[in-house]
Amino acid sequence: MSYTVDYLGDFKTKTVHATSGCVLFTEPPKDNQGSGEAFSPTDLFAVSLATCMMTLMGMAAKKLKLDLSGSKMQVEKTMLNNPRRIGSVLIDFISSLAVTEEQQELLEKAAIDCPVHKSLHPDIIVKCNFIWGS
Repeated sequence: MSYTVDYLGDFKTKTVHATSGCVLFTEPPKDNQGSGEAFSPTDLFAVSLATCMMTLMGMAAKKLKLDLSGSKMQVEKTMLNNPRRIGSVLIDFISSLAVTEEQQELLEKAAIDCPVHKSLHPDIIVKCNFIWGS
């Protein structure tokens, strides 16, 4: 994969996905000299984890002939200082889908086994709550 990242000034960046042309803007969060008008790089980190988990769950669901459409993940990232870094990511997966215990185990394992999750530093705490049938 190839991407181009341009610095726009005032701590803002514009990233272009070479294949699709999709554009993404970032800037620091309000507590670190940003305006809060775009995702921060650390927001993207947490969102990358959630979207990877959801994608892998979708793939597993398809094999089980299930449809996760309408499911969502709520993501909360907590920062630490000295050095400033991501301390934890809390993800609540919420689905109205009623699944068997075996299906639930397979879907949740797919989420936890996603490449982004497997790439995280062990000091980053990841807590996932899976809420089914709600």
